[in-house]
Amino acid sequence: MKGVLLINLGSPENLEISSIKKYLKEFLSDEYVLDLPKFLRNILVNFIIVPFRSPKTKEAYESIWTENGSPLIINTKLISKKLEDKIHKPVETSMRYQKPSIEEGIKNLIRRGCNEIIAVPLYPHYAQSTSLTTELEVKRLINKINSEINLTVSPPFYNDPNYIKSLCDSISKNLPNDFDYLLFSYHGIPERHVRKMDPTSSHCLESKDCCEKKSVSHQFCYRHQVKMTSRLCAEQLNLNNDQWGISFQSRIGPGWLQPFTDKVIEDLPDKNMKKIAVVCPAFIADNLETLEEVNIQGKDSFLNSGGEEFTFIPCINDNDLFIDFLMGFVSE
Repeated sequence: MKGVLLINLGSPENLEISSIKKYLKEFLSDEYVLDLPKFLRNILVNFIIVPFRSPKTKEAYESIWTENGSPLIINTKLISKKLEDKIHKPVETSMRYQKPSIEEGIKNLIRRGCNEIIAVPLYPHYAQSTSLTTELEVKRLINKINSEINLTVSPPFYNDPNYIKSLCDSISKNLPNDFDYLLFSYHGIPERHVRKMDPTSSHCLESKDCCEKKSVSHQFCYRHQVKMTSRLCAEQLNLNNDQWGISFQSRIGPGWLQPFTDKVIEDLPDKNMKKIAVVCPAFIADNLETLEEVNIQGKDSFLNSGGEEFTFIPCINDNDLFIDFLMGFVSE
């Protein structure tokens, strides 16, 4: 029997500072997230980043936490339940970091009689810090638990017509009739990650129009893929080129993809963009980066900079068309 493992990034188990530290330590200790020499990474994570960042991260999570826990986990479980009801096959929810773990999800599917597993990383766009690390971890755990399981890891779906259709449906339901600008805000990654994933070692970020030039690099290029998702959505939503744009959020330090979301939001009122909407397509389920960084910090920044109306567009979450897309995606 075939089963489906939906995988999202992860979240602290609760709001205790120990849980926050545990999550940050596991996440940032991943060599595909913080790609530094192991010795240096361990020092940075254990003695600098986690001790100093945890209290602020706890405060941020407190602003978006629900009575049922983490929005990311809640929304991912809703997606899993809806999908299972549609396909009438076992579907399990797992997180790359913390609980419910990938190992727990695999074991649950095996206990439910599955000898074939389709792992679906819920990241529309390819990046070493999401897609690659998740794929490698799933394969490692399958070999550890039961190497006879037939495993398929689904590819990114950034340009799949049915995904784009569901994303546009989600956007349309929340987009005001009267707006000046729609900002597609994506999670940022270091430019070096883009270059490292370039199989040609000579295409990505080597020219201003590299993402528009045909190349085998595009199958692994996060920047190209987010541009493609945005363009396809803008076309389907009938937006003019001056009605939308792309930015990157959640940067840590210099050398990350630009333009930065916080700077763009701050500058838009000066460009007579007084009524804006922001959507975050890199995330399938709402989480800290969307609910706190964009809908709280971003909104405050925009209004304090002279903006008049700020509309936060929720993630796709358990949108019915997205569930239909997943149903076809895992049935192929």
